[in-house]
Amino acid sequence: MADGGRRRRAFIGSFTAAGGPGVVTAAVHPYSGALVLLESVGGVPDPSYLALAPGGRTLYAVSETADGAVAAYHVHDDKPRLAGPPVPVGGSGPTHLSRFDGHVLTANYGSGSVTAVPVRPDGTLGHAASAVLQHTGSGPHERRQRGPHAHHVQPDPSGRWAVSVDLGTDSVRVCTLHGGTLAVHREFALRPGSGPRHLAFHPHGSYAYVVNELTPTVTVCRWDPEQGSLKPLTETPVLPGAPAGDAYPSGIVVSPDGRFVWTATRGEDVLSVFAVDGETLRLTGTVPCGGHWPRALAQSGGFLYAANERSGEVTWFAIDPLTGMPRYDGSVAVPAASCVVFG
Repeated sequence: MADGGRRRRAFIGSFTAAGGPGVVTAAVHPYSGALVLLESVGGVPDPSYLALAPGGRTLYAVSETADGAVAAYHVHDDKPRLAGPPVPVGGSGPTHLSRFDGHVLTANYGSGSVTAVPVRPDGTLGHAASAVLQHTGSGPHERRQRGPHAHHVQPDPSGRWAVSVDLGTDSVRVCTLHGGTLAVHREFALRPGSGPRHLAFHPHGSYAYVVNELTPTVTVCRWDPEQGSLKPLTETPVLPGAPAGDAYPSGIVVSPDGRFVWTATRGEDVLSVFAVDGETLRLTGTVPCGGHWPRALAQSGGFLYAANERSGEVTWFAIDPLTGMPRYDGSVAVPAASCVVFG
């Protein structure tokens, strides 16, 4: 039970264009971490990434389509209800979103931009975006980096900055949001051709870990919240040897105590475990993800959860508190699963 007696729930996104049911809710067993499917909600195409508002009463979803949009849902029981029509984001293919300073921010992969949509006091969305910040640049990968491809955006732990990760430009942008207007504070280059995809901060707020999609690695960066400054330090492979075939890292999660980092890698279909050792990460092992093409990874209550897109399920793993090694515990079927968040 959580939030004044309400049972804990998981919210699962999916690709409706690939047969997914939309947004799915599941009950979370308080001890085993097992998921039990409850309801599904359609009406928004391809709600591939989700985020909960503080307090868990509003759920936000991207609509990862050519005409990208963001939607808000009221969460009062087991079936979220749309809180108004989806709001266009002025960009294509939004893949990620987060709450920041009274707005929902979306990272728009197709158009290579970041959008800010105002949030009303009741958690619902304003009728239009207040800003669209267009990224510029490219990278050396002939097919994947011809232009910018923003893939991730989130606030830093201090709440002062919005940090966006761009796979197409091999860079991380640190942005401000004032009066509904987004502006780039500074842009920080990562290794050319690395293809940064997602970022997770250490709970102490002094390091950021960037998982790279085009080269299967994690880049450790020092983070200075006072200056809004990111400095790449080390880069560690997510696999113990050369990939046997396709290897495209996707999600990254840091343990609440900051001792471990986990990543998911599509193609190889594994979860990787890293021990945090100051400014470096040490790969300690990998385990099968329990499905095919793990698009996203989440951690909650001592368990890891992988949304396996192509095999259509969410798997969960108990985490060894001493080693950080995940142990497969179960799964639920969700066609074209793309992410899971917890409330």
